[in-house]
Amino acid sequence: MKTKINRSLTSRAWQLAVFALSISLASCGNKQQGGMEGQLEYAVRTLQTTNTELQSSYPAAIEGKQDIEIRPQVGGFITKLGVDEGDVVRKGQTLFVIDPVQYKAAVQQAEASVKVAQAAVATAVLTAKNKKDLFDQKIIGSYELQMAENNRITAEANLSQAKAQLITARQNLSYTNVTSPSNGVVGTIPYRVGSLVSSSIATPLTTVSNIDEMFVYFSMTEKQLLEMSRQNGTTANVLKSFPAVQLKLADGSVYTETGKIETVSGVIDQSTGSVRLRATFKNPNHLLKSGGSGSVVIPYKSDNVILIPQTATVEVQDKKYVYVVKADNKVASTMIEVAQLDNGADYLVTAGLKAGDRIVVEGIASLQDGMQIKPITEAESAAKQEQAAHMSAGLAGKKK
Repeated sequence: MKTKINRSLTSRAWQLAVFALSISLASCGNKQQGGMEGQLEYAVRTLQTTNTELQSSYPAAIEGKQDIEIRPQVGGFITKLGVDEGDVVRKGQTLFVIDPVQYKAAVQQAEASVKVAQAAVATAVLTAKNKKDLFDQKIIGSYELQMAENNRITAEANLSQAKAQLITARQNLSYTNVTSPSNGVVGTIPYRVGSLVSSSIATPLTTVSNIDEMFVYFSMTEKQLLEMSRQNGTTANVLKSFPAVQLKLADGSVYTETGKIETVSGVIDQSTGSVRLRATFKNPNHLLKSGGSGSVVIPYKSDNVILIPQTATVEVQDKKYVYVVKADNKVASTMIEVAQLDNGADYLVTAGLKAGDRIVVEGIASLQDGMQIKPITEAESAAKQEQAAHMSAGLAGKKK
């Protein structure tokens, strides 16, 4: 009986100890119970300026260096496809064959017309020469001589016209063999064997994209461009000032090749207030596709900046605030302006704070404007949280 009573008292003691520990833990971490005047402890950071490498990210559209629409220059039925969608082609390679029968007939007809015209010229030349001899012998008058010369000139003109028609016929025949104008990759092919096409079709036969190098287009605000222009002067100097840029792909991965910003549009889009820039990336493995999307990441160095953790801020109506600790350890809610960084953890402060200011960096959800706290360092806060975690783990082990 005594043993059961002792066990009951021991269990009750453990329960009281765990309850006391839970109360202690509730006051640790972000809100730790201070030993003086009942003030709560909060981790506080004294702000300092730093030099850091930052990144700016801009949504981008990816296009081939050349996206060439392939359109027929003559009409007819497609009799052969030389490629399929996605094929890599070389300049001059056959893509489509349009029925050449009528164009071959046109060439033969034009060749015959040339021969007829050549014979007519030869006859006219002989006639004119004969008339000249007769005129010299005063057998005929100048009228007949001039008529013979006119006939010769007409025959020669007809020959020139026939030769031109032959050139056109041969050219049209060559157009029945539709070739690639450059190296690239074949896009979609909406027309197949048997389709009737012409030079007036709305949709091209296909598109050949030269993707050995890719153009990546993105936009920058007018304000950003003006700032860079003031710092660097001419547009050429602005382009030189850009470092090598990276391309973040749609799946979040970073493209292995770096790119170079080569052009800045000279016209500002009034609807968006932005200017268009173009970066060029090599594409040796053809990983990038025309029509793709991503983000251009521009690294830059920034000196004497103030960085604060995002967890130290609270947002109210799209405005960000921090709690600044005054000399009497009372906190004051202070609005700040920030630039978000790509690391997902920090903000770059652009207005509202200065070096030497102290801000609360943990547990700000429980703060109120004018509240007096006991400041501790972030290292002290971390140590106390770790100690509390160890105590909790130890008690849990003993209870088992």
